[in-house]
Amino acid sequence: MVKTPGVSRRRFVGATAAAVAAPYFVPSSALGQGGRPAPSNRLTLAMIGIGNMGGGHLGAWLGRPDVQVVACCDVRQDVRDRCRTQTEQRYASQTASGTFKGCAADNDFRAVLARDDIDLVCIATPDHWHALIAIEAAKARKDIYCEKPMTLTIREAHAMHAAMRRYNRVFQLGSQQRSSREFRLACEMVRSGRIGKVTNVNVNVGGPSGPKEFPAQPIPEGFDWDLWLGPAPWAEYNFERSSGNYGGGWRQVRDYSGGAMTDWGNHHFDIAQWGLGRDLSGPVEILPPNLTPNRKLVMRYDDGITLTHGGGGNGVLFEGTEGKVEVNRGYLKTYPESIMADPIGASEVHLYESPGHHEDFLRCVRNRQRPICDVAIGESTITVCHLGNLAWWLGRKLTWDPDQKTIVGDAEAIRMMDRPRRAPWRLDV
Repeated sequence: MVKTPGVSRRRFVGATAAAVAAPYFVPSSALGQGGRPAPSNRLTLAMIGIGNMGGGHLGAWLGRPDVQVVACCDVRQDVRDRCRTQTEQRYASQTASGTFKGCAADNDFRAVLARDDIDLVCIATPDHWHALIAIEAAKARKDIYCEKPMTLTIREAHAMHAAMRRYNRVFQLGSQQRSSREFRLACEMVRSGRIGKVTNVNVNVGGPSGPKEFPAQPIPEGFDWDLWLGPAPWAEYNFERSSGNYGGGWRQVRDYSGGAMTDWGNHHFDIAQWGLGRDLSGPVEILPPNLTPNRKLVMRYDDGITLTHGGGGNGVLFEGTEGKVEVNRGYLKTYPESIMADPIGASEVHLYESPGHHEDFLRCVRNRQRPICDVAIGESTITVCHLGNLAWWLGRKLTWDPDQKTIVGDAEAIRMMDRPRRAPWRLDV
């Protein structure tokens, strides 16, 4: 277990200042060279996992004057060294001397979490690591930006929610569609009643993961394969198994991911829940494709609304008694077009307006508020995704109790709400 450090001076001063002054600002006397805040006024951040998404996040954090990346953690030596080089070169370009040293390159996330000079962590590992690292980060009093999907299992989602509340951490899930205007506007129209009573929501996200075999290959030098596997069952190294390539790699393997159902599903099911006003709830019945007339996965809510997987539409399609709203990235359309002719009025529903996903996270770190994709929302969304997978894998109807957060009357499915973990790793809040 990771030693839990106390609250750092930087965290105490930053949180106190944010609590008494809004909006947050840095006085000119505290600015470093070129208007950049002095080190004592920046939030320090560690990258944990630096693959496809992690690399994108690294670039975003390096572009912020109020954040200092101080550690790059990855089980692959070449990746973490490249991250450190990129970080130090970026900061060196902002100094008068043209040099900078001050970013660690660590193999093990526990070494990062043991440091008391780190405020934030950005977790972008494969899915099977999200819960364990995030919970340990919460114990170590770090605030957390975590890539989606939030967890590998339903029980992990419960545990992450409990940990963030127990240790009072700010947690932002990387479901960035909530920070995009078109998705917010779509949900505001639906929740304001512009399409009448909602009858169905269609989402298109792809299917679940499954078992997959790979031939053994030599482990590359500098790759800690045992730590990459972590809590997952032992398996021989294979490049494709460890690859983050979309359409293949670990995302298609059940030991590490729920497939497109949890990957893209964590985006589109999230918007469906937001538009239905079900952020802290979920469906009560899940029917797999083999039990529905149209061979689609169908979920039913307690008021009769259905959520259909692969039922048509571009991204997310809300259907109501008086019209439809269709939304995807950079795309928003209503049927009829007159539904969105007028702006959302003062008496209509106005949802949380994020200034941007990273900015929203940092703002909430400073004011100790909950961001747009707080852990409680993440728990509900990933549960919908996991329930879809469980029903699909088992081929039978599941009944879900959103209040008790458990499957009802199916012992096998209840056991599948979590998975065994390879020693010494355990889910320990």
